[in-house]
Amino acid sequence: MRALVFERFGEPAEVLQLRDLPVPKPAPGQVRVRMIASPINPSDLLLIRGTYGRRAEPPAVPGFEGVGIVEESGGGLLGWRVLRRRVAVLNGRGGNWQEQVVVPARQAVPVPDDLPDEQVASFFVNPATALVMVTRVLRVPKGEWLLQTAANSALGKMVIRLGQALGFHTVNVVRREAARQELASLQPDAVLVWQQDDDLSQLLRDQLPHVSLRYALDCVGGKLGSQVISCLGPRGHLLVYGTLSGEPLVFSPRDLMVNSRKIEGFWLSEWVQRQSAWTMLRLFRQIIRLMRRGVLTTEVAAQYPIEQYQEALKHAQASGRSGKVLLRFG
Repeated sequence: MRALVFERFGEPAEVLQLRDLPVPKPAPGQVRVRMIASPINPSDLLLIRGTYGRRAEPPAVPGFEGVGIVEESGGGLLGWRVLRRRVAVLNGRGGNWQEQVVVPARQAVPVPDDLPDEQVASFFVNPATALVMVTRVLRVPKGEWLLQTAANSALGKMVIRLGQALGFHTVNVVRREAARQELASLQPDAVLVWQQDDDLSQLLRDQLPHVSLRYALDCVGGKLGSQVISCLGPRGHLLVYGTLSGEPLVFSPRDLMVNSRKIEGFWLSEWVQRQSAWTMLRLFRQIIRLMRRGVLTTEVAAQYPIEQYQEALKHAQASGRSGKVLLRFG
């Protein structure tokens, strides 16, 4: 079988290689999945660079999620339950960028036939992150306002649609006028275009003087993420879930002391480890329902066969790209 392998950390286009590897054999409690497609997520690229929160041990194969068909079970009730079924492949250690992958049977989630492969490929990372952050961590009530950075990302668009479905409002911060236009079709409540020299709290007061914020999401960090804190009102809650800028948050302790604001970090893989099997099953069912309603769907920019991985990587990292880039197998 073919697999994308990196033997050292570095830029993905430089260190990834297409290799022929033996087909893996599942052990008891595991299944072997023939992969159909897998997205190129920012977390995959961070893993290859060696800057992800959990480091791989090269040689390694990236790919945290995807869709495939279970072709072999190593034994066990869960393995037999998913045998020959199409599943979302949740691979917290990476490994889905190959034609055959072995995972624990509990990480192969059966999906209904009416969900297309392109949506199942991105079934978990963004949909679960968006849903858990707004409904289980922040618990944004109906009628409240939530501010988010990088609102034109795939996850940001899901948050906009979640607000519309669940009854809360969103202030969506982007960094280009073109990104504002990109969001227009979603009819968001408000969009702010922030430039490097802008004061985000002043933009908010000028353009949305009636809005009082208690909730915020940031995946950028740096100057923009740092300015989000001062936009929050009394008992404001900022949830940080990414580091797109690669720069730290810098703020005065008084920004937290005044109005009793707080900052909290969120990482989906750590949250999942603390949950029961029943909680995860309910989450999967909720994601499926919201996918069917078009709330947690993922826009797909392009799909590339595995041998065109260099073109796929270039597209996935292109500035202004709209939608996910998928790798296709077989």
